[in-house]
Amino acid sequence: MLLIAALGCAYGAWRIARDNATIRALAAGQDLAVPVGAAPPLLLARVQHLARRGAVEAIEPLIAALDGQGARDRAARARFALANAHLRQAFDHLERGDLDPAGPRITLARQEYRRALQGRPDFWDAKFNLDVASRLLRDFPEFERKSGNALAAEPKKIWTDIPGQPRGEP
Repeated sequence: MLLIAALGCAYGAWRIARDNATIRALAAGQDLAVPVGAAPPLLLARVQHLARRGAVEAIEPLIAALDGQGARDRAARARFALANAHLRQAFDHLERGDLDPAGPRITLARQEYRRALQGRPDFWDAKFNLDVASRLLRDFPEFERKSGNALAAEPKKIWTDIPGQPRGEP
């Protein structure tokens, strides 16, 4: 029994050392594949590596795996990394003057920041970055279309829905 327990502890220590080496390599910039069924710290390290490289399409299955394993904190941090990648891509478009592709990236970033905050409501960095992304692209109120391309809106409704407008007496 003692030998089996010692072998189990040795295997666990070897696996932890291997995972830590992989995490260090990913943090150093090496592109190492991590299986979807890997431990949550490895999945998070892979997500952060892909987010730094801007490979946002490959991140979704890893976040789904984190959600499936019940690692809420790590899933929130992974969503934060994904949102940051979307926001960096939006800033790249804005710096080049490409305004049309920047809007959807900002919207995706805001979505991921909100999802990160759902998993971890005290995540201050996600709150701050959500505020920054929200200031880049504002949510305007929905208008009801009566006919054609014309938008009908009541002036009072616009005034109360747009933030930053003064209320009351001057």
